[in-house]
Amino acid sequence: MIIQPPLSLGLIFPPSHAQFSYNRAYCMLLTHAYRASNFLSLRATQTRRFTMATAEPTFKPFTLALVQLGQVGGDKAANLRHAREMVIKAANGEGHSKKPQLVVLPECFNSPYGHVHFPKYAEVIGYKPGESFDVAKSESESVKMLSSVAKEKGIWLLGGSIPEKGTDGKVYNTSTVYSPQGDLVAIHRKVHLFDIDIPGKITFKESETLTGGSSVNHFDTDFARIGLGICYDVRFPELAMTNARQGCQVLIYPGAFNLTTGPLHWELLQRARAVDQQVFFSMCSPARDLSAGYHAWGHSMVVDPMGKILAEAKEGEEIIYADIDPQVFTDARSGIPVTRQRRFDVYPDVSTGL
Repeated sequence: MIIQPPLSLGLIFPPSHAQFSYNRAYCMLLTHAYRASNFLSLRATQTRRFTMATAEPTFKPFTLALVQLGQVGGDKAANLRHAREMVIKAANGEGHSKKPQLVVLPECFNSPYGHVHFPKYAEVIGYKPGESFDVAKSESESVKMLSSVAKEKGIWLLGGSIPEKGTDGKVYNTSTVYSPQGDLVAIHRKVHLFDIDIPGKITFKESETLTGGSSVNHFDTDFARIGLGICYDVRFPELAMTNARQGCQVLIYPGAFNLTTGPLHWELLQRARAVDQQVFFSMCSPARDLSAGYHAWGHSMVVDPMGKILAEAKEGEEIIYADIDPQVFTDARSGIPVTRQRRFDVYPDVSTGL
């Protein structure tokens, strides 16, 4: 129960000069009680919320592979074939000392990047969280390919993102996630649409053809809880904040920054989200193709909870790997314990109620 302080202490004590000091002390006492009660109420609410939620898996060491995919053109079938080939190379650990447990593709890996292309390349997925989903009956060519290669290689696969045609007729920018058995286990629809206008440099409006998603999403593996976002979502710390408070130890956002925003903020934002949430943070970009209509920045990256860059690609097609060590996560949170020092009696917990 939250205590409400009286509106006027004059209702409790006569406003005599002799009692002024006493009234003032009583006011301060009630104010402190009010603040303490509100703080305890918020903490209790937070505790109940996380107690009812499924506990996150024990964080274990694993290897992450990012496929900075090139050769994405107008032929969707060719795009899917090439993506499959690159996922297999990544899953085999080519160029690394060990095979990864999780492979990631970039944003819009099956189509050219651009709001004019999204409706043309959009596929019906039909996945609903909490309901059984039969991949074999899916209308989506991309979903079938991703499921097949995840099962074939026995890996977790975050299938970048594809334009999705929802059952509501709207088009979304959607990530899909597959288990080593090939099951589609999670999706994330890009929440924040890339609508920007930097005079003389770039104007882009995803909202001309896309609709933003309306949920915060993560998935559990046997080695970590992993939060999802896509590209422009990284500029909104509330999303990462909520995922981190829901137990995510790793956040992965397929993304496609450009030659204007890339050099400005690509690295900065990833290191910021990693440090302010004390999580491993990663973004997977398409390769740069100056013959395409949209020029991606590249530089796919993995950052640890202390802001150290563990792996970074260059501009072209490339597979990079990072070995994720949970001890870094533990040390960051114990040495700089901001997760235990937040003051929800002073400011709100943005993840409350989600």
